[in-house]
Amino acid sequence: MSTILKPENVELNQTLSSKEEAIRYVGEILNKEGYVSEDYIDSMIQREEVTSTYMGNYVAIPHGTEDAKKSVLETGLSVVTVPEGVDFGDGNIVKLLIGIAGKGDEHLEILSQIALVCSEEENIQKILDAQSKDEVIALFSEVN
Repeated sequence: MSTILKPENVELNQTLSSKEEAIRYVGEILNKEGYVSEDYIDSMIQREEVTSTYMGNYVAIPHGTEDAKKSVLETGLSVVTVPEGVDFGDGNIVKLLIGIAGKGDEHLEILSQIALVCSEEENIQKILDAQSKDEVIALFSEVN
């Protein structure tokens, strides 16, 4: 998990004003850290237009379309907390964004791990309350 989710991939207590800004923000982390090429970010927006990546419990997991697989250089995650929340439409407020880039089918395994962490409301609260990036990483690696 260390290369998939490292401190550089985590941003705490951000303020993001729109769903698109939020998705671009998590995508830019993946791009900057070398997991995806820049066009993956647009595919994350396209994916969102097809079906919302809002999962419930204040969590959204933006990721690219199937076609965007070629833009994934390496499997990685970005985690961004937005304590004030960002509106994902239909009254869905997101406070925890988890950007995913999966090479091949690796994203399926990652998705199931994230689902395990995020199915517990107390885990989400712990992530939102985290004072350090390492705390966030520890919460996700417990699932491993």
